[in-house]
Amino acid sequence: MTRLLLLNPNTNTATTQAMLAIARRAAPESVVIAGRTAPRGLPLITDEAALAVAADAVAELVPEIRADAPDGVILAGFGDPGLERLQAGLACPVTGIGEASMREAMDGGGSFCVVTTTPDLAASISAMAERCGAGTLWRGVVLTEGDVHAVMADEGRLLASLAAACRMAIDQSKVAAVIIGGGPLGVAADVLKTRFPIPIINPVVAAVRLALRRCAER
Repeated sequence: MTRLLLLNPNTNTATTQAMLAIARRAAPESVVIAGRTAPRGLPLITDEAALAVAADAVAELVPEIRADAPDGVILAGFGDPGLERLQAGLACPVTGIGEASMREAMDGGGSFCVVTTTPDLAASISAMAERCGAGTLWRGVVLTEGDVHAVMADEGRLLASLAAACRMAIDQSKVAAVIIGGGPLGVAADVLKTRFPIPIINPVVAAVRLALRRCAER
């Protein structure tokens, strides 16, 4: 039996439960996935300052996670805040949903972009693509219209806004795959993947797949 910990670096427990449900559906029945929410920080990570706070918050959990000894950890914030610190502090593989989704897109061999709601994180997302070695496959960030908090607060508006941004990415950037950039956007990603002719990548699902491969390779 493989035990994974899904660690939400924001403080919204409802988001943790939503991502946990997605992860469990994506995993074989033999895999047990527990959830953990950051003890401090913000309920929604929307800028670089919030990423920094989240990185500190998850790093503080290293002793507790080490004592629990999961087989692998999924860091379920798209900016992967604190990923390197968790990897340095834990013996088990730690997989960020941001890196996992980009590696899955790159494995497809075609160009890709990230569709997201957070303009203040666009630069860090592009930096992540560079670290992953995306090169010319990377076509940038496509943003939804409107204030991030207002969009995120309305489920119907969120889905419509993400769908419009996906359509723009496909029509204008001619990408071969779209990553929905945000752990809290995972539910919408599952809906959107049935609406478009190209892969719409759910970062939580991508992270489950990569985390399990890393556990198997140990």
